[in-house]
Amino acid sequence: MSVKLEPATPDDAAALAALRTAVAEHLTRQYGTGPWSSASSEKGVLYHLRTGRVLVARSEHGLIASLTLATRKPWAIDKTYFSDCQKPLYLTDMAVRPDLQRSGIGRRCLEEAQRIAREWPADAIRLDAFDAAAGAGDFYRKCGFREVGRVTYRNTPLIYFERLL
Repeated sequence: MSVKLEPATPDDAAALAALRTAVAEHLTRQYGTGPWSSASSEKGVLYHLRTGRVLVARSEHGLIASLTLATRKPWAIDKTYFSDCQKPLYLTDMAVRPDLQRSGIGRRCLEEAQRIAREWPADAIRLDAFDAAAGAGDFYRKCGFREVGRVTYRNTPLIYFERLL
């Protein structure tokens, strides 16, 4: 499958919201209701387009994956768990179409995110993942991210990960 990674545009908002919602519904069917069960909206996607860099993966199947890189710290991140960095980026909202998961697309998106982060320039990528069966902790470990802490934020158990660049 040929996959093209590129910045998202406002024209992608509906497809991005649909992708993120499809992933949330897939996780809910697999693991039950949890903090991963929230549907996405076009309004939320447009906000991320204004405040971060949204990367999308396209193929002959259309939009198949996305992630957001931002300089602004997400609400659930406690910086005290991370390395002392001058210019960290935060990875949020990563989603791969459920029927294409485990095909290498997510790994390719993370590799591209790291390339973009180095050019930004940034010195680390930080993220949180659900500390539950529905979480992607094992995926981030396999992609070279280091676990730096576990916390519970607003009744949601999280694992913090970091990749120094």
